[in-house]
Amino acid sequence: MRWRGGKLAGTQYVCVSSQQNRLVGFGRSPSVRHPAGDPIPAPVDTDFTRTALIMVATAAGSAVNSIAGGGTLITFPALVGLGVPHIVANATSTVALVPGSIGAFYGYRDAVAGARAWALRFAIPSVLGGALGAGLLLLAPSKFEAIVPWLVLGATALFVAQRPVMRLIKSRTAEAGEVGDPATRPAPLSVLGYQFLVGIYGGYFGAGIGILMLAALGFMGFTNIHRMNGLKSFGGTCANLTAAVILAASGLVDWRLASFMAVAGLLGGYAGSRLAQRVKQDQVRAAVVAIGFGSGFWMLWRQLT
Repeated sequence: MRWRGGKLAGTQYVCVSSQQNRLVGFGRSPSVRHPAGDPIPAPVDTDFTRTALIMVATAAGSAVNSIAGGGTLITFPALVGLGVPHIVANATSTVALVPGSIGAFYGYRDAVAGARAWALRFAIPSVLGGALGAGLLLLAPSKFEAIVPWLVLGATALFVAQRPVMRLIKSRTAEAGEVGDPATRPAPLSVLGYQFLVGIYGGYFGAGIGILMLAALGFMGFTNIHRMNGLKSFGGTCANLTAAVILAASGLVDWRLASFMAVAGLLGGYAGSRLAQRVKQDQVRAAVVAIGFGSGFWMLWRQLT
């Protein structure tokens, strides 16, 4: 058996042995099989204390997203640290954070008003990539647990690189001067191919995809950061929403946790937007980096011991 099961307070996770083709463990919800034969845990109930802690972590992650970005580096490790299996934590977090991503795009709707045709073309590789990423996750969920520490560490490294990359983009666009609105020209095939790869990563895990999209948009010649953020939000929403639908249909999502996380995320995002001008972003970013690297190395240590 490749997954040993686990327990989140009142939640018991069961799994299927692909060798013996029988249920191991117990709980009120049936486990789910898929063509690859890898075991998928089935969540049952969750007690009040850990649900509350997960809601606090989600609210904090959404607030951090409003201030500095990188909130997934708080919510995902928190779910794992509180006993939720990696695969369930990933699927549940993906579904729970979709309302926030839709809200972010809605907030930028005026900034992308002149780029709607470009955004629709941008959506195609995002949707296809998100679907493929979620499919890869479902085909081999046990592989996800093996590489998740590296995903967290890699996403944290992307977060660290965000500011240097943005400085490079700004200096490049300043040197280039006014070259016209890139949204009036068809997106190059190379950019659409790049976005397809970003969509795959977004559907599979997703932390840090914002900086990947901003970098591509900046090097294409976009200079309006609001329009860039709007297109980034739209691309991320397309990939995440597609992945969320597939993961929800798979039976991996803990809907009780997802509903509480969605509410906490909305509240945290609102509070973060109010605090954004009062809190120093450098301090928030330092905390996110510390949590990201700390949790990534902790997961890696647990794998190796």
